[in-house]
Amino acid sequence: MKVPFNWLLEYVDLDKDINEVAEKLTLTGSKVEEVIEKGKEIDKVVTGKIIKTKKHPNADKLTVCQVDVKDEVIQIVTGADNIKEGDIIPVALHGSTLPGGVKIKKGKLRGVESNGMLCSEAELGLADEDSVHGIMILDENTPIGVDIKEILGLNGGVIDFEITSNRADCFSVYGIARETAASFGCELKKLDLTFNENSENIEDFLKVEVKTPLCRRYMAKMIKNIKVGPSPEWMQAKLQEAGVRPINNVVDITNYVMLELGQPMHAFDYENIEGKKIVVKMAEDERFTTLDGVERQLDSSMITINDAQKTIAIAGVMGGQNSEVTEETNTIILECASFDGVTTRLTSKRLGLRTEASSRFEKDLDPNLVETALKRACHLFETLKVGEVVGGVIDCYEQKLEPHYVKVSPKWVNDFLGTDIVVQDMVTMLQRLDMEVEVKDELIIKVPTFRQDVKIKEDVAEEIARLYGYDVIPTQKIVGEAVEAEMTKEQKLIEAVKRTMVSSGLYETLTYSFFSPKVFDKINLSYDSELRNVVTISNPLGEDFSVMRTTLIPSMLEVMQRNILRDNKEIGLFDIGKVYLNVGKELPDERYKLCVAIAGDVDFFNLKGIVENLINVLSVDKAEFERETENSIFHPGRCAKLLVRKRYAGVLGEVHPDVLENYDLETRVYIAEIDLATLFEAAKMEKKYKPLPKYPAVLRDIALLVKDEVEVKKIEDIMLKQGKGIIEEIKLFDVYKGKQIPEGFKSVAYSIIYRAEDRTLTDEEINKVHNAIVKELEERLEAKLR
Repeated sequence: MKVPFNWLLEYVDLDKDINEVAEKLTLTGSKVEEVIEKGKEIDKVVTGKIIKTKKHPNADKLTVCQVDVKDEVIQIVTGADNIKEGDIIPVALHGSTLPGGVKIKKGKLRGVESNGMLCSEAELGLADEDSVHGIMILDENTPIGVDIKEILGLNGGVIDFEITSNRADCFSVYGIARETAASFGCELKKLDLTFNENSENIEDFLKVEVKTPLCRRYMAKMIKNIKVGPSPEWMQAKLQEAGVRPINNVVDITNYVMLELGQPMHAFDYENIEGKKIVVKMAEDERFTTLDGVERQLDSSMITINDAQKTIAIAGVMGGQNSEVTEETNTIILECASFDGVTTRLTSKRLGLRTEASSRFEKDLDPNLVETALKRACHLFETLKVGEVVGGVIDCYEQKLEPHYVKVSPKWVNDFLGTDIVVQDMVTMLQRLDMEVEVKDELIIKVPTFRQDVKIKEDVAEEIARLYGYDVIPTQKIVGEAVEAEMTKEQKLIEAVKRTMVSSGLYETLTYSFFSPKVFDKINLSYDSELRNVVTISNPLGEDFSVMRTTLIPSMLEVMQRNILRDNKEIGLFDIGKVYLNVGKELPDERYKLCVAIAGDVDFFNLKGIVENLINVLSVDKAEFERETENSIFHPGRCAKLLVRKRYAGVLGEVHPDVLENYDLETRVYIAEIDLATLFEAAKMEKKYKPLPKYPAVLRDIALLVKDEVEVKKIEDIMLKQGKGIIEEIKLFDVYKGKQIPEGFKSVAYSIIYRAEDRTLTDEEINKVHNAIVKELEERLEAKLR
């Protein structure tokens, strides 16, 4: 935000140069981006009055002017066509300097002597060349022979601030003046808000209805007998220095108040308001042409200002062509309102239309500022003789914002800051910021409504610290015992998961916590799935980032798609991140999940092996796999769910062909999504070791003929149950279906390792157990030995 220095000094009596002020404000928390001293290069440019003009004898497009610069009358040749006798203009004398180091010397143009140059706004560095035409014409009452920098206020320069979003009160010249007065301990001058009204009442001419709570306050005044024309030079100069182009006196006054107080306002031509009624409501789906001549599509998320028949403005952003002030305007309605910041920001973004007004409204302005700004505008309309203020005011303000209170102990402030500031000094500092302070056992601070950023005692301490001076707060050594940092159990387990995944040949990827709700249809997620119950972002960057993710699978599929389509044939990736489950509370349930994806020369069992490896590394207790047939994301015959202590802990399998088609993939992809919280609950961090076995093992192979639908897990469960504690390990080494196997059957072959910890097993012991296993398999599963 650009603040003209001379404009700033109108509100504070300060004998400091611009650089001193900029440095001090930076130290007290108002970040200065740049100090621009525009008039520094301008030298020997004064005001002059054209007393006589005549055509150049040798050039049709040139004019010879006699210009009175007080001490003398000089002759200047110009090509400008917008001047006439009696005009007062900026004159660059012989030997003068203009912005950019341009030197002006006397000479001859087409044989006629010229002793200087008449200047435009662009040549004085006040505007772009494309935005101006001709010489700058000054006010008729401007004294001549005076340095142009004094007339236009160019001897002060401009301070460019970076204002943070929580300090909307500083987004104005007066707000920065308040900070300046507080920083230097000087008085802040009050604004003149006085004006006269006629005997009429605006309520006899206009009705206002507010139909949305997103408009927190709406005020309106009527100005009659408007004389539209150029605003005075001093106002134009201030607007230009602040980066705003002058238009006419009506628009310039509204822009001036916006820059001065930080409160945007808008003027409507009263004659163009149908039904003499203003309605503030949410937009309908319609096309609307704004003041810049662009037709824009509105939707129901936007606030609009309407009359009885049509939309006349986009609230907080820009007015419309159908109610703009023109040279024929006689009566205006001056609107001053407070709109919801988030809604204004989203509207501005959707329309691709960011204005000076929207950039302020989106910071949630103080609704109580509306009245001050409206009074200030009425004062200027009367003072500049632009129009006559009609009596009365319309003010729609249902839920008034009141000042709030913060209590803090002076001792706590000093302990917190490491200072020894006396109580009265604290009080004085806070009073400089327009805060009322009552001193009892603690400070009871009444915080004005324009400081919504001061909520807790730490905020008060910050205000005191920055005015006291960060540079004078004594430095102190850190006191306390140095404690060695240690990871939490969860962090250790996550690191173990990462090491396991990397050792399994996978690469880690990171995906966003936001995605689009459209991905649920893309992965064929059932419509009654709890995963569709999402947490919605209130101010998303766009639809693709509008909800918090409830699963990692869509994001991982996008990463796989990106790799496969770039001809990466062998892929192994993993992602560890949080999902956000809407459980009907104020905050979602945040859970860490692991997502693994592989593709290429792999199958389901490669994926299962990776998960089993993780289970073994974490020593997860009672983990088992079960067939999963009801998950629409995966191939129904190649999917399993992971159970830990009989609780659901995740799913793994081959992605359904329909889902792959949605991602334009022809390669088979295998994905696992594991709930790490469930896994970690059953993980054993302590490692227990046992000595190497003293007694030999006995290996027996067994091949069984079973029906296709028999799961190998059932076979293994029977083996372990009948094993009488002497089965050390069971290994499935073959599953076969072929010519020698009947239709509807399969052959499964196991290696069973028998061993006892306290003795050498005899053939009789092993045969007894082995035969019991075979018998149980035959009876329960109709299995036959091959």
